Amino acid sequence: MNPLTLDCDTAAKLFRARARAWGADPALRWKTRGIWKSASWNDYYANARAVGLALADAGVGRGEVVTVLAENRPEWLYADMGAQCMGMIGNGIYPTSSPEQVEYVLANSGTRVLFVEDAEQLDKALAVRARCPRLLRIVVMDTEGLRGLKDESVVDFAAFVARGQALSPQRAADFEAAIDAGKPGDIAFLVYTSGTTGAPKGAMIAHRNLIFQIGTVREYLTVDKGDKTLSFLPLCHIAERMATVFNQLALGTIVHFPENSGTVAGDMREVAPHMVFAPPRFWEKLHSQVELFMRDALAPARAVYARALAAGTRAAEARLAGRPRAEWDSAGLRLLRRIAFSNVRDMLGLSQVKNAITGAAPVPPELLKWYLALGVDLIEGFGMTETTGFVCATSIERIKIGWCGRPAPGVEVRLGADDEILVRGGNVFAGYWGLPEKTAETIDQEGWLHTGDCGAIDDDGALAIRDRIKDIIITSGGKNITPSNIESQLKFSPYVSDAVVIGESRHFLTCLIMIDEDNVAKFAQEAQVPYTDFASLTRAPEVVKLIAQEVESVNARLARVEQVKTFRILEQLLTAEDEELTPTMKLKRRVVAAKYAPLIEEMYR
Repeated sequence: MNPLTLDCDTAAKLFRARARAWGADPALRWKTRGIWKSASWNDYYANARAVGLALADAGVGRGEVVTVLAENRPEWLYADMGAQCMGMIGNGIYPTSSPEQVEYVLANSGTRVLFVEDAEQLDKALAVRARCPRLLRIVVMDTEGLRGLKDESVVDFAAFVARGQALSPQRAADFEAAIDAGKPGDIAFLVYTSGTTGAPKGAMIAHRNLIFQIGTVREYLTVDKGDKTLSFLPLCHIAERMATVFNQLALGTIVHFPENSGTVAGDMREVAPHMVFAPPRFWEKLHSQVELFMRDALAPARAVYARALAAGTRAAEARLAGRPRAEWDSAGLRLLRRIAFSNVRDMLGLSQVKNAITGAAPVPPELLKWYLALGVDLIEGFGMTETTGFVCATSIERIKIGWCGRPAPGVEVRLGADDEILVRGGNVFAGYWGLPEKTAETIDQEGWLHTGDCGAIDDDGALAIRDRIKDIIITSGGKNITPSNIESQLKFSPYVSDAVVIGESRHFLTCLIMIDEDNVAKFAQEAQVPYTDFASLTRAPEVVKLIAQEVESVNARLARVEQVKTFRILEQLLTAEDEELTPTMKLKRRVVAAKYAPLIEEMYR
């Protein structure tokens, strides 16, 4: 029997087994007005049962969709797991979504009950409700400011849970029976893709996918029962859903929810999580904080930091070269790191981290080396929504920059036409909601998932991701360029937030750059550069010169054909609400190319 899955064939059955075994142990913690509160596994299960019974009482049946539109919080999990235990299908919407995006997901999924966080999200739902005919009810988690609202289809979350609790004495057996009735092929939840190439598609994640992934968690995580995690990435994204909900079922970690999205940095320092998964931009921001902090530090502190960093970097390079452990893990180096970096790790919230993982975008090699020098084993992983999260992750025993390790047992990976990465195994999703043709295009008759990524496989079976096939640039000279490699190196600069390399059918490469507002503003203040707003900051000659220096620094490490000949700084500060970015903050290349076409043409004139 696999101790991670207890031979349960659905996630709902495993959830019940864990609640019974770990009853009074802490499961969830959340912060309200600066005070941490806790819920045990018994509490977690009781709340999920109350929500599940209330959903059934409201008329939601097996196989129907229940959606959550909220920031990460315990109620998210109560609603989602309660629905899944009843055989319903969970779903989530990014809190930054516009009313039009909310309408699309609600209508496309046929959502029956929508859980919203507060008045702001309720307004979005009410604005589109008339065009979502299957929507029965809206449940509001935080009713502050809604005292005067009188709407029969809108109910307070507390009252909804109270209804389920009142039903529990008579119908608890119905909840247990619903769990027992679940089958591995049942759909547990939907994850809507970010829509970089068109309308979002609802990826169907089956219980068999979840049980398979739960069973492989020990391949890349060493955290134990009672270790802490911080849930701060959107829960409707596959990575955070797996990390917060299903890795917890495997390992018994205690999930912490920040007070709100603006308190993540402080809450991370306070919690000091044992496991952190985040995209490269998160790790880049932490690095930038330290680099800018050290510039203002006293000379003795800077000297100690520089000495320790140099020693740590030499050790990291020895480790990456595969040299004996004694060359990169000596007692002297550990002491030097403790003296020089303990405060740095405390400041970043990494003082207790066991597993630090990044993925979803290319990682600058220098960033990985910096964390290794610091004593944090930041490793790369590869996965996608359609693989229910991870396909593989680098082993800390053999870190190889640019490679993301060998697939987990039971997962096959090979290269197809154009070096496309193909994946087959129990982690491959059940298809796209209501789109059998798209499903057939993605999963071939032999069960291979066509990822759309191109890559390489080394002699040890480790996988490297090069780029999205559709993003490969072919210059007018016939050279194939992987723009993500160049962009990731540009984004390693503390002054560059994002970058898009241009050059398809062109004689040379150019780039659109989005600056990091905080770091560039700090530079401008120190250099006494006058500016009035973000747009004027991007136009300041001193700022343009600063970014030019960063571009030239990257060019020095690139082949001539890969070098960026000229660039422009975007004058608009982009957020998730802007059409250029997906909710996961990925730039939509086609949208960017179309919207900024005049600016691009200007670079080539």
